[in-house]
Amino acid sequence: MDAVRLIGQSRHALARSRAARDILAEAWQAQALTQAIGGQLVLTGPAELRGEARGLSETGGRGCGVLDIPALWAGGADDLGGPPPDARPRAAQLSQVADARAALTGLGALLGEVGIALVGVACATDEEALYWQCIEGIDAADESSDRVRGILRRLTVREQDRQRSAARDSAAGPS
Repeated sequence: MDAVRLIGQSRHALARSRAARDILAEAWQAQALTQAIGGQLVLTGPAELRGEARGLSETGGRGCGVLDIPALWAGGADDLGGPPPDARPRAAQLSQVADARAALTGLGALLGEVGIALVGVACATDEEALYWQCIEGIDAADESSDRVRGILRRLTVREQDRQRSAARDSAAGPS
């Protein structure tokens, strides 16, 4: 499935989430998707962006680790309830990043929404462990967002360079 479609599904699922457990699960899903999109861009993206894409993938992986939702669910003894009916990573469905700019723009929006949702959970909880997990999740979403913005800036520079080159080539005319 294309990255833009998966991001749309994630944004929709996060918007429907009300319980702390569901918001944390969607934050984890967003970080897993960040990791997968970064990995896909490493394999198929423009060569000059692969280093940044690798960093994005690594950041998403760390974000999954700080949220560690699967381990939390496996423990069973928590007030989050247990795993949702479908706890598989949505990112496992990623097959392509057809439009890197659109995917990264959508991913940046998703990560911003995740940060806001985690702030809400952190502010509403009295449980210290959940509070700190949210704070770490907010930091991870922010770091991932920074990586996304960096790649988008590089894409913009790359496109501007191509346009300038094409303009120079057309101004020079046929040789």
